[in-house]
Amino acid sequence: MTTTVPVTSKLPDIGVSIFAVQTRLANEHKAINLSQGFPDFDCDPALVEAVARAMRDGHNQYAPMPGVLALREGIAAKVEQLYGAAFDPVTEVVVTSGATAGLFATLTTFVQPGDEVLLFEPCYDSYVPVIRLSGGTPVFVSLRYPDYSVNWDEVRRAITPRTRAILVNTPHNPTGTTWSADDLRQLQSIVDGTHIILIGDEVYEHIIFDGRRHESLLRYPDLRSRSVVISSFGKTFHTTGWKVGYCVGPQPLIAEVIRVHQFMTFTVHTPSQIAFAEFVRKDPSAKELTPFYQRKRDLFLQLTA
Repeated sequence: MTTTVPVTSKLPDIGVSIFAVQTRLANEHKAINLSQGFPDFDCDPALVEAVARAMRDGHNQYAPMPGVLALREGIAAKVEQLYGAAFDPVTEVVVTSGATAGLFATLTTFVQPGDEVLLFEPCYDSYVPVIRLSGGTPVFVSLRYPDYSVNWDEVRRAITPRTRAILVNTPHNPTGTTWSADDLRQLQSIVDGTHIILIGDEVYEHIIFDGRRHESLLRYPDLRSRSVVISSFGKTFHTTGWKVGYCVGPQPLIAEVIRVHQFMTFTVHTPSQIAFAEFVRKDPSAKELTPFYQRKRDLFLQLTA
């Protein structure tokens, strides 16, 4: 069907997400799809039963707009247990329609026309379009091959008076590199004395290998006071299709994220939230996830050596 009205695109140089293209091609050719971050095995049957039980118990209407309180309490308890950071579940945690919605809401909230957002490339393909939709300019710092480390001198040169935010993605998508404690100290030395907001994409926080520790922005008091950290249950519980994520941060920042998110997706699927509340309380560190994936990674490395 055609249209008789003119259309001016807000993203004229952005096509369909590469993940959608690759998944379509993989399905079409019956190929193994290594392009997108979703598993090809089922989640815990007990989690499915928890969702079904919530439905049978009548939890089928709108959840509170910031999220089911039991889930927000579970998220806050998890963050405190893992990273030593205490957040108020009522005012400093918001449940979102997956991490992508959390990223969209956070970037849209804080990026104004003319602002710059520093990104480390290669980077997840959702970042740049949202920054541009908000009138901002992405500024790229390339990670250094072969270990995809950060050149902090280059980061310092990229900071300008217009830098509004730095987007920190660790463990990193797509390279898998992880930031060290020294990286976080370098970051802190750069943002001290500025009004730069840190946006943490930490959806792979529980998939980290070889005994390394996930260095969340939330571990460091001087960083978490200026950070919104986004994560997701999809990667942790093998439920990417359920689209349940969350944002955590200081109340003045999260209050503004909530203002925007409420008009994107008023609320998130209620039964799933109730089920995740149960599971995140039971296993906040997702202790089986790292060894589960490390066995697969080690086998892959052996087969390709």
